Amino acid sequence: MPRALISRIVLCLTIAAPAVVFRILGFHPHPVIDLLVFGAAVVAASFLLAWAAEAAQKDISGALAIAILALIAVLPEYAVDLYYAFRSGSDPEYAQYAAANMTGSNRLLLGFGWPLVVIVALVVANRGLARGDTRRVSSLGLPVTARLDVGFLAILAVLAFAIPLLGTIPIWFGLVLIAAFVLYLWRASRVEDHGEEEFVGAAADIAGMPTRTRRITVVTMFVVSAAIILACAEPFATALVDSGTSLGIDSYFLVQWLAPLASEAPEFIIAVLFALRGMGAAAIGTLIASKVNQWSLLVGSLPVAHFFGGGGGDLPLDARQIEEFVLTGTQTVMGVAIIMALRFHWRSAVALAAIFAVQFFVTDTTGRYVLSIIQVAIAVGLLILHRKDVLPTLAAPFRRTLPAAHRQAAMTGRGSTADTGTIPVSR
Repeated sequence: MPRALISRIVLCLTIAAPAVVFRILGFHPHPVIDLLVFGAAVVAASFLLAWAAEAAQKDISGALAIAILALIAVLPEYAVDLYYAFRSGSDPEYAQYAAANMTGSNRLLLGFGWPLVVIVALVVANRGLARGDTRRVSSLGLPVTARLDVGFLAILAVLAFAIPLLGTIPIWFGLVLIAAFVLYLWRASRVEDHGEEEFVGAAADIAGMPTRTRRITVVTMFVVSAAIILACAEPFATALVDSGTSLGIDSYFLVQWLAPLASEAPEFIIAVLFALRGMGAAAIGTLIASKVNQWSLLVGSLPVAHFFGGGGGDLPLDARQIEEFVLTGTQTVMGVAIIMALRFHWRSAVALAAIFAVQFFVTDTTGRYVLSIIQVAIAVGLLILHRKDVLPTLAAPFRRTLPAAHRQAAMTGRGSTADTGTIPVSR
């Protein structure tokens, strides 16, 4: 095993060690200390999990690998969020935190993660080129096979509006979303991929091992990191709420933004590393797949966890949570409209990040609904502009095979349309 890889693994385990000791001894000195110790352990374990998941693509190739990588990368978020939903079955106060963590991580992924990797990919592509150079590119192109993910996300974004309309997340609706995730995985497994995966950092060291050693290493890292995350999820989630009370900070705010930052940091870092290596399409593809996971499996699991925690068949939502779901849903629709044509322009990335930042200054209910309307208006304008791509995108999840022209485009690594000033897809 490479020395650099051993050093990284040891560092992560060293950071996680105090939390394991706290958990075994039942030691909880202070909510803020608990937050720091268990939060650091979740981040460290998330890195181990992400490295193993990325390296696992050596044995699982294609769109299915991206879907599975995206699923595994958000497991820390699932652990925390499902704990809140489970706890809400016996303590209704925790229902708000389940929605807070989900909506915060969802908006952070799209409003910060998507623009970040696009800007990084474009900076890398234009490195060393003068401002007026005709070779400069202004947008990131996605492979035509990405239309499957975009299509699923578009359908899930529309279905998401049923939640604020119902004012609750019924368990039957949750099961529908989980079924949609299963369908998504099945469809992803049938997408042919003719490229060879590239790896960066620790994942590259693991992928370069002999087959048997690599698989043992990946499985071991999965088991160890998952055990740490599961052991730390409950105390970390509890410490978030208690720290808000202790510090005089809104606990809802901490749960909504601090927990997602901890759980999704490794995913963002890996995506940026992809972009830095000129693999912008793979970077944004992973983050799009994560959005599909969040709107299907994560949201669908919340009422199920609530039920097994002793609650009823529906996860209730109050006015604030409904407002959050509307804001999150409209942001997702806007994001789908931006990538509908399988191109992500730098201006769209900057606008997406700016609108995401505005919400931190618009905190009243009326202002947030106005912001939601603005996001819908932008989405409608973009959908009209990309109207030729709407039906193919919505049909993509249900196609048995790609059309012949699209299959050829996927094999040659080119999009379905030729766009000057667009980063060509590279695998």
